[in-house]
Amino acid sequence: MKEELITEIKELMKAKPDDTVQINPNYLEYFQEEELEEIRDGLLHKKMNIQKITSDYLDEIYEKTKKDEI
Repeated sequence: MKEELITEIKELMKAKPDDTVQINPNYLEYFQEEELEEIRDGLLHKKMNIQKITSDYLDEIYEKTKKDEI
């Protein structure tokens, strides 16, 4: 199960489908299965909400540039 979680985490960390993500195996030994699940869930949440986060950020920048033009 731990190996499956690590594989999921690597997939979620990819910016493009053909990217390769390497994680130091020694580093992963410190995590318990529950902690890996939390990492996976956090990455899933970010990935699902990235469009909204990006949109909000771009709206904020746009509003700031409008103020600068006035």
